[in-house]
Amino acid sequence: MKSLSTLAAWLGSLDAPRLARVLATRKDAAAAPEPRTVGELADRLQRPGSVALALPPLTLPCLQVAEALAARGGPASRDDLAELLGAVDGEAARGLDSTLETLADHALVWPDGAGALRMASPLRQAWDAPLGLDAPLEELVAGATSEELRAMVVALGIKPPSTKQQRLATLVEHHSDPHAVAEVVARAPAVTRKLLTRRADTAAGQRQFIMFGSSGPGLEPGARWALDRGLLIVDRHRYGPARMPVEVALALRGPAWHAPFDPLPPPTQSVAIGSAEVEREAAAAATAFAAQATSVLAACSASPPARLKSGGIGARELARIGKAAQAEDAVVRLTLETAHAAGLLGRDHDRVVPTEAYDAWADQEPAERLTALLHSWHSLALTPTQARDEDNKALPALAGAPPCGGCLQARHGLLHAAAQLPAGRGAATASELGPLVAWYRPLADGSPQDGTPFALLIREAEMLGVLAHGALSPLGTALLEDDATGLAAVCGRLLPTATRTVRIGGDLTAIVTGTPAAPLAALLDSVADRETSGTASVWRFSTGSVRRALDAGRSPDGLAADLAAVASGPLPQPLSYLIADTARRHGRVRIAPAACVIHSAEPALLTELTAHRKLTELGLRQLAPTVLVSGSPLATTIAALRAEGYAPVAETADGTVRIEKAGPQRAASPVPAPRKTRDQRGTRRTALRASKVLATAGMDVLAARLLTAPPTVPEPDPFGGGVPFGTDTEEIVAGYTKHLAYSDVRQLAHAIDAGIAITVEYIATSGSRTVRTLSGLELDPPYLEAWCHLREAERVFTLSRIHGVMPP
Repeated sequence: MKSLSTLAAWLGSLDAPRLARVLATRKDAAAAPEPRTVGELADRLQRPGSVALALPPLTLPCLQVAEALAARGGPASRDDLAELLGAVDGEAARGLDSTLETLADHALVWPDGAGALRMASPLRQAWDAPLGLDAPLEELVAGATSEELRAMVVALGIKPPSTKQQRLATLVEHHSDPHAVAEVVARAPAVTRKLLTRRADTAAGQRQFIMFGSSGPGLEPGARWALDRGLLIVDRHRYGPARMPVEVALALRGPAWHAPFDPLPPPTQSVAIGSAEVEREAAAAATAFAAQATSVLAACSASPPARLKSGGIGARELARIGKAAQAEDAVVRLTLETAHAAGLLGRDHDRVVPTEAYDAWADQEPAERLTALLHSWHSLALTPTQARDEDNKALPALAGAPPCGGCLQARHGLLHAAAQLPAGRGAATASELGPLVAWYRPLADGSPQDGTPFALLIREAEMLGVLAHGALSPLGTALLEDDATGLAAVCGRLLPTATRTVRIGGDLTAIVTGTPAAPLAALLDSVADRETSGTASVWRFSTGSVRRALDAGRSPDGLAADLAAVASGPLPQPLSYLIADTARRHGRVRIAPAACVIHSAEPALLTELTAHRKLTELGLRQLAPTVLVSGSPLATTIAALRAEGYAPVAETADGTVRIEKAGPQRAASPVPAPRKTRDQRGTRRTALRASKVLATAGMDVLAARLLTAPPTVPEPDPFGGGVPFGTDTEEIVAGYTKHLAYSDVRQLAHAIDAGIAITVEYIATSGSRTVRTLSGLELDPPYLEAWCHLREAERVFTLSRIHGVMPP
């Protein structure tokens, strides 16, 4: 049978449908410009960055099988792997076959046609010590001399061959036999057996070191006997820790030891639940969150929160927003993070303020508002409601922390795990979904929160209506399928339209069921204090709240008329009396700036102010029966009088009443648009058309073309002529990027010409290696100007320092 030891050879042996499956699971390898041969495709699939992208969506058994194969240190047969995993027969064996098929679909593990399983080399490096095991014997003794190998073979009681290669082969053959290793260890001194057993059972990261110094070996008791027989290996220069070959460790662990393998997801206790109940619960939660989110952002619009010097919004500001919006801390944090990601909030110097997009969002129906926030939540690379770090210190919101890929995978894993529950059933308790998420996304950020894995994430999903009664709601299904149109339709079906009327009671409360329309909420916020928000919102009228509206320039008659226009019935008499009484007292005291002057038509009232004991700090002085002068500034004087129950108004210099109403503060667009030249805009349109054609044709066409293309194609040489480059940009880039393969050159040149983003591995002048996502690329040889997403600024990169390329 033809050898399939390389990934390119195995890919070339597949039929078109199977190759299309590989392309579908590893879309980054098929990104434009498309690979021309299976060899180029194999190179892309074995990029370390591409392999890293393929790992997070894998389930627990996939990672367990890959780790076990990595622990073998080289190609292994399926039977050897099954024996190591304890999956020789039954359900475990079927699970192993299914897992190997999945790994093959991801081009991470493949059969070589000779009965062995091969692994992509970057995947092998994913574990420092897979299964707590070290490297194979052949690798550990690679630096040993022929005489050192001879001594080990003799110590084992074997006649040594004549050549170094034969001696090495004899030693490897002996140690590969668990029974032979067990027999040797059985003859060892007791102290050596104890040492070897401890080392075999200790994870590599916790292993005890046997160090050698320049003055001679400082050995742990019993170590020399093991070193003489190759059961432990040290560097030939006698420095560093003693290491145990994987063959020896597995032999000492015994035939009863198996690597962990969980082919089936953990059992989840479920209960019957109807789809109508799930929809009803999801609708209630989503409606409540939409209303509360509107209240939170309205509070931010009225009084933008201040940012900490270290960045983010601190606990004090979060508490203030929560009190103003009558929302708990988790709702405030979730709203702020999703709104910021949706472009509704932006930084403006030392404050976080709504952007112009917020005004359009606030005018939409609740379903449209929620749709925008759900899209943001689905792609958030953090857990918004996490209020404390590992040291139990308070975390600010909008702190700009580095993206958390594990958090994003946990969110997607939760949706996937909930979708696997049987139809018509939900988890008995939502917390039971945590272990299920850990099985479907083992690389996700699942540190226990409140004692339960993924507790905060599950709570967020319930708050948003994505989960209901332990089952995936229609909102969650739309997010799982990444169906924007479907999500908007589901939100429109589950959420009621905005409420435009209010029920005003005789107890001076205003109750709005559902989500109030933006004009109604603005009116009630201006004249009343919000007490609760959610599926029903409650405001309360008071003297202070009515006075606030009058201070903002509202007239008593206009205020009453506006409230009557939105009330579901006539205005209650107590509210009419409250407005009239507050208006009668409003402005009886008038304050003019001077530093400052207080005047009134009622001399007795000014005399009362002068004699008021709590106003003595203002330094009031009566100049005339109707005029006082204050030694305190205008703002201080007004605040002191209002605190004592008076209702003064401020005047301008010309004697007219000054309106205390500030316009809403808005932030600029949070992210500047990348630069685009005219040529880039044209090539970008061409690239978009090409990508749409590829999406329409699907991966089947690309797979068929790759299989009919020659295995390799000649690559152009920037200095030797011969085969021409595809574009002038390719030729320029190839001339400066000596470390890049031609496939990488093609992708970088395509990103420059098409004006699309690209991710590069860059070596800085300091020698540090970083990964940067760049957009708005402009070629200026030998430099590349681009917008760096890591630094959020324009940067200049030296082409020769780019050592790797892949799609963003």
